Amino acid sequence: MARKNLLASVTASITPVTESDARAEYAKRGASRSMMQSLDEMAENSMRLLDGETVVSLDPVLIDGSFVSDRIEDSDEEYRELREAIRRSGQSSPILVRPHPEVSGRYMIVFGHRRAEVARDLGINVRAVIKPMADIAHIVAQGQENTARANLSFIEKALFAKKLADMGQTKDTIKSALTIDDTLLSRMLSVVETVPDAVLEAVGAAKGVGRDRWEDLKKLVQVPANAVRAVGFVSSEGFGAMQSDERFTLLLNFLKSSKGPKKVGRGVKAKSWAPADKSVSVTAKANGKAFTLALKAKDGPRFGGWISENLEQLYLAFRESEKTVTGD
Repeated sequence: MARKNLLASVTASITPVTESDARAEYAKRGASRSMMQSLDEMAENSMRLLDGETVVSLDPVLIDGSFVSDRIEDSDEEYRELREAIRRSGQSSPILVRPHPEVSGRYMIVFGHRRAEVARDLGINVRAVIKPMADIAHIVAQGQENTARANLSFIEKALFAKKLADMGQTKDTIKSALTIDDTLLSRMLSVVETVPDAVLEAVGAAKGVGRDRWEDLKKLVQVPANAVRAVGFVSSEGFGAMQSDERFTLLLNFLKSSKGPKKVGRGVKAKSWAPADKSVSVTAKANGKAFTLALKAKDGPRFGGWISENLEQLYLAFRESEKTVTGD
């Protein structure tokens, strides 16, 4: 598919864009300058794509979804409210479609999936603007519109970013589509690349859960044992019956409270000995390959010194006692 003159496929007029200081130096270098300007212009104009355009009535049967999804799930209540509003008052805002890039006579949604679904559900035509555009322009327009209108959650945006990255889209395209910077893009990708897919799917959109709590979960599942526990927990009976935010909170609390098996020390119990007159007190403690003696009371220091001076004889006596026990 042609990638030339992308801006012309999005809008007939160009609004000048002022570059930020952080990107100005990068934008000065060779071909990257024109690409950065094109993406910035598309991002700025994507919210005005429908202004002055002809609105047509399309049969939703002829419309396919976008080639990249940016939603995990839709709230049943929100969908019912939108459906009732359109049923009562009609569709106030048109959707944007493009001629299908592979199938003649069909269209692909750029944004407005829920409005198209409602029209299909109600058995009515959907009001739409048809605008030819290339894939990059499609991505930027879809991301900009849904970021502004659809209240996508952090994890929905993160998954959208990963889908675009997996498709081979550049970081500049992804950042323009989601209106984010390098740091946030890196954090988004880090979360969705670390948290197991089974967990992301089971938790869902989690509309009320922001970046910090998702990063808390990411840090926990970086421990392989915790990742296994997380997958097992989200697969448990009843987990999917709760709301998405509740599922996330329950999982996070479970992992925070989960403790690995405690290490059991071997031979750490201390033994004590003392003569009848209590002139010396001996405490012996074995811990693995280590053994310690603590000598206290009046004769403790002198008895300890005597042991130190006679270690060779004591050890030889020990070896002889071993031979006697084993029969060697």
